[in-house]
Amino acid sequence: MTNIERPLAISAPEPRTLDLIFSDKARAELHAKYEIVEADPENIAGLDDEILARTRYIIGQPPLSAETLARMPALRSILNVESNLLNNMPYEVLFERGIHVVTTGQVFAEPVAEIGLGFALALARGIVDADVAFRQGTELWGGRAMRARG
Repeated sequence: MTNIERPLAISAPEPRTLDLIFSDKARAELHAKYEIVEADPENIAGLDDEILARTRYIIGQPPLSAETLARMPALRSILNVESNLLNNMPYEVLFERGIHVVTTGQVFAEPVAEIGLGFALALARGIVDADVAFRQGTELWGGRAMRARG
């Protein structure tokens, strides 16, 4: 498959990199299926008109102006890898053009809820303090523990 046949994606996932986002295998698959153009998120507008005209996807959430978007007629989706929706692009223009802005928020919802519950249980049950006391050899057992709790 030549570069012209593969959809073009601009990679600008600051502060992360594709190495942090994708495993080696997934990154190799990404590069095999898409022409990837690494770009400075702060200078998407400075890319060549031919690149912008062929861009179908953006990985990241770089600042984009309506003027820059007008130079990107093939753009179909912005893949925000941070789950935040910064006010750094004209969303109304994106939505009017049917350009999807997707985030990873749904993927993180369950693990974030689980870790929150875990932290609450650890705090309520004194798990961290008990672990520290155990490691230092100062933990209280049996009757001594009951008397200390009062």
